[in-house]
Amino acid sequence: MTSPLAAGVVVALVSVLAVVGPLLGLSPWVIALLVVLALAALSVDAASFSGRGGHLVAEALPGGRGRLRRIAVHEAGHVLVAAAEQMPVRRVLVGSLACWRAGLAAGGSTEFEPPQHAKLPLEQLRRWSRVLQAGMAAEEVIYGSSVGGADDRALLGRLWGLSGHDVATAQREQRRARREIEQQLRGQREQLEVESERLLGVAPRLGRPQAVEA
Repeated sequence: MTSPLAAGVVVALVSVLAVVGPLLGLSPWVIALLVVLALAALSVDAASFSGRGGHLVAEALPGGRGRLRRIAVHEAGHVLVAAAEQMPVRRVLVGSLACWRAGLAAGGSTEFEPPQHAKLPLEQLRRWSRVLQAGMAAEEVIYGSSVGGADDRALLGRLWGLSGHDVATAQREQRRARREIEQQLRGQREQLEVESERLLGVAPRLGRPQAVEA
């Protein structure tokens, strides 16, 4: 599905072009052609790149490394805390290109073995609370704020929702887990930096098709 933001940008550009184009002496045919090309680009993006074509291009540009590094930091947080919790990691993907190749509409992903039971005991829920919030905590440690983690929060909410525990308990335990792993990752900042650089080093980008397995 095409990103609403991308579609909005195209609509805004078309509107501006329709007003400004004639003032600049652009032929209506040129304007119509540009509109068709823009709509075609949106269609190709939606059909071929799950609406993330803009992300793929952005990550390939000179400033794209900074965006990828933040994703790598997020995923490195998951990796380090999962290792401490002895929770197996299936694979780690950094960047829109790596995720697109894997069939995911995301910027990054750390995949774990799924829980064996829908209703988990409290200690298992605490482990998942630490591991799933580790990416956000890693961003806090390195950048002072977190911008990713919506899928992590959603999965954690589902796990607690199926557990039978009340909302107050779930929120209290998640806050406690977040404090614990932020403290842990601050103490492991050097390891966090090293792991994020390793993941960044194997993240593929357009024009630089490196390995995606990490």
